[in-house]
Amino acid sequence: MSEFDEDAIETARKIFAGPVAFLKSAPALEHLPDPVVPEVAFAGRSNVGKSSLLNKLTNRNSLARTSNTPGRTQELNFFDVGEPLAFRLVDMPGYGFAKAPKDVVRKWRYLVNDFLRGRQALKRALVLIDARHGIKDVDREIMDMLDKAAVSYRLVLTKADKIKPTELDKVAAETAEEARKRPAAHPDILSTSSETGLGMPELRAAVIEALG
Repeated sequence: MSEFDEDAIETARKIFAGPVAFLKSAPALEHLPDPVVPEVAFAGRSNVGKSSLLNKLTNRNSLARTSNTPGRTQELNFFDVGEPLAFRLVDMPGYGFAKAPKDVVRKWRYLVNDFLRGRQALKRALVLIDARHGIKDVDREIMDMLDKAAVSYRLVLTKADKIKPTELDKVAAETAEEARKRPAAHPDILSTSSETGLGMPELRAAVIEALG
């Protein structure tokens, strides 16, 4: 049973059916847009399906660039939603890319850490977890960063169509159990699939709810 009622689902659907546009990429903090509206950020390790999820969420085919190369996104990408402008989505650079040079990983850590700690407009982060693998140590690192920065976040399982329903229930329960131990984590887990559309209405509602 969904935690969101029909009105919340429909309101979110209408908002995401409206204007959504790429604003800018920020390779460093000095390039960030002015924090004039609330923001919801998406974080996830490389190849978790973040770009595909953002495209499905916003009903666009190519809003966020998808790539088979892990770690392609090395910047904070901002998207304006609503007209007049209501809020922004932030696509954070993927983490956990094993083949990336150490200086790239270091740059990523500084950029993300400073963004999380200093961004007043950031209302919530959605941390994407591959349902086939569950929470990994690299996911715990970003969760640690969010806990320390006191940024509210929610865990979202991706690629839920790739495993059996019984396995999905097990992974969701394990993920929820870990979330309950975290000071800044939302207790409820969302299961999604960018291929089948599973969980997308609830994810849209969760974004709107996060805006407060």
